[in-house]
Amino acid sequence: MKAIVFAGGQGARLLPYTNVLPKPMLPVGKQPILEVIIRQLSHCGIREIVLATGHLSWVIETYFQDGAKYGVEISYFREDEPLGTVGALAEIAAFEETFIMMNGDVLTDQALYPNLLDAHRDSGAALTIASSLQQIDIDYGVLNLSEQLGTARRMDRIDEKPRYSWPVSMGVYAVQPGVQAIVERGTRTDFPDLITRLIADGQTVAAYEHPGYWMDIGRLHNLEEAVQDFEGAADTFVTDTATHPAVGGPG
Repeated sequence: MKAIVFAGGQGARLLPYTNVLPKPMLPVGKQPILEVIIRQLSHCGIREIVLATGHLSWVIETYFQDGAKYGVEISYFREDEPLGTVGALAEIAAFEETFIMMNGDVLTDQALYPNLLDAHRDSGAALTIASSLQQIDIDYGVLNLSEQLGTARRMDRIDEKPRYSWPVSMGVYAVQPGVQAIVERGTRTDFPDLITRLIADGQTVAAYEHPGYWMDIGRLHNLEEAVQDFEGAADTFVTDTATHPAVGGPG
């Protein structure tokens, strides 16, 4: 089974650190985030990984080389011009079976990958999004308003310091090979564009609600929290074993 990991972003919100390191190479524990991901994928039976690089790509290529150290075969697609979050998907050789597609700057527990693939196969979807329920606390009284009353509006209810919950994308996906054809070569394509095209084409897009850990390393406080979480329970994230169980047959 194969995976493509997008590792080419500029990481502007993590400056100045990303002036010298690509965001996926920022460390958690004693290893880069991207190394955690590669070890997880290898443990789950992924044997070929394409790293789509851009910003400071040579750092990633020098560090991981051909992937033999991790029990996988790593190849690279270097973006000379930014192609958006999934534009590189159209530029690499076509996949022939279900594959993992993901961002290279997310920290999640190792159990996600086989569970996502099982859910994807059960759904029959063209693409299944791993999702995480995120809670946001509002520190104010939220007003529920309705009809206009002149230049004011009627208030129906006030919710004092409410907590809202939404399922959000984790940046990890199980994908059928035909999805690559939806992305146009040489065209900037972001993930919402791909989803919109799939739905417009009548294809099924599903979501797997993952109950486990997830952290997007988008800002400095996220990175600091991820470092603490990783150091407190490293075995949750990476289990090095002599054998690598398969995650299933071709989709």
